[in-house]
Amino acid sequence: MRDLNYQLKELGRHNRDGSHATQAKRAYLLSQIANQLHGLGFSGMSARSLRPKHVQALVSKWKQQGIAVGTIKNRLAAIRWWARKVNRRGAVAKGNDYYGIASRQMVSAVSKAQTLSAAQLSRITDRHVYLSLELQRAFGLRREEALKFRPSFADRGDRLVLKASWTKGGKSRVIPIRTDEQRKILGRVWQLAGKGSLIPAERSYIQHLRVYVRQIMNAGLSKMHGLRHAYAQQRYFELTGWACPVAGGPKSASLSLNDRRIDKAARLTISRELGHVREQIVSVYIGR
Repeated sequence: MRDLNYQLKELGRHNRDGSHATQAKRAYLLSQIANQLHGLGFSGMSARSLRPKHVQALVSKWKQQGIAVGTIKNRLAAIRWWARKVNRRGAVAKGNDYYGIASRQMVSAVSKAQTLSAAQLSRITDRHVYLSLELQRAFGLRREEALKFRPSFADRGDRLVLKASWTKGGKSRVIPIRTDEQRKILGRVWQLAGKGSLIPAERSYIQHLRVYVRQIMNAGLSKMHGLRHAYAQQRYFELTGWACPVAGGPKSASLSLNDRRIDKAARLTISRELGHVREQIVSVYIGR
């Protein structure tokens, strides 16, 4: 292992900021960044040798590769964390605009909804991962929420209550149980997990997260965030009676006054169920 990779790994081991998922994601990003720096010709680096030229070279490379704005911002956030820990804050500009990175598009024009067929699910051999994916599809859960899911806490009969320690931002939330299919999925979760969670007793969260990632890759799947998009779009149709803009429905500006009220109420409901603070973020899932 190269010195930089090792030192960044040790930096993470001694600075456990954030949730387990946050730590795991940051460790992955920093390992990737260290490899990219080596590929750019910056060999022999240590954690404390970070300089503005390194960051600029990385950003230029990412732009050439057409990396998404959101992904670049996440990578820069990891570098800023690294810079703070080694007292090299000046190596990274405080604002992303310094690097000519545009603001993230907050209104989607194209549907990012993702389906999960029975054939795809059949390739998942780990039962715990299989049921977590079913929860993601049926309730729009984030990955961490679906992995940490504990039915004895969450299942309240007509609704799910997500524990704050499972969720992004540490804020509990409520999701209605609306269909027989959702109830059947929860029954299967109860059978496997009982009073425990969907993380097997012999694994830590990080260990099980690696199993999850390996399982979906082996099944020919990738990031499953699109299942949340599909959930949001289905809920919009249920709440309004018409498809959302990214699924071929009318844009908000073309709605009648009464339909705009329905649209607004639906967006607020979906925002709460997805665990977002601002209603505007729902536009990423369903359009405007």
